Amino acid sequence: MPVTNFFAHIAAIPFEGCLNITVKKDGEQLTTAVLLQNDGCGDAAKNHIPPLILKGSAKELCEGFFDAISAPVAETSKLFVNMEQYLKGQETARNNAAMEKKKTEKADKADKPDKTTTPEEIKEMKYKGIMAEVDKLEAAGKYREAWIKVPQASEFPDKTEEMQKRRASLSAKFDPDLFGATPPETEENNVEPNTDYDATDDTDAEGIPDEGERE
Repeated sequence: MPVTNFFAHIAAIPFEGCLNITVKKDGEQLTTAVLLQNDGCGDAAKNHIPPLILKGSAKELCEGFFDAISAPVAETSKLFVNMEQYLKGQETARNNAAMEKKKTEKADKADKPDKTTTPEEIKEMKYKGIMAEVDKLEAAGKYREAWIKVPQASEFPDKTEEMQKRRASLSAKFDPDLFGATPPETEENNVEPNTDYDATDDTDAEGIPDEGERE
């Protein structure tokens, strides 16, 4: 029985999957269909690749069969592998996107106050936040800036006494001012000018009435 090298040629073709070869005989004419299938590829697009059809006599097919199918089979196999890698890449991208979305939603939820938080609690958190900034300024030796940062009594009426004490504590740490400057004005230390008439308003620096008033 003659030895054939048919399978040696098949093994020499670089492909993955199942290579289906169908031969139909019609008189002296042979029709061969070659179809590569790869169950490892999950892309349904692979089902649209048609089989490779070769027709000819036995002699013609023996001489040109493998030259005709080697390159197409290898390319199709490579295509299937790339399609599967692409699908896996898509899945990885979707998973990563889902993870990032969850992280973002979790961060947004953490930044937003709880729906059960009362207005009083929100106001208390705001007050603590401002006073924390005052603490930082004081720790940095910026006593005047810290003094200015203390909220007004109208903003947090229930904290009036506490804020007054804090201002007093901060003003005691101010550097001496040779020009007699006072702490920055706020609503609490603004003083309305005295508009009442004073007899001394018509005297000069020595307390002597102006000439216009002697008569």
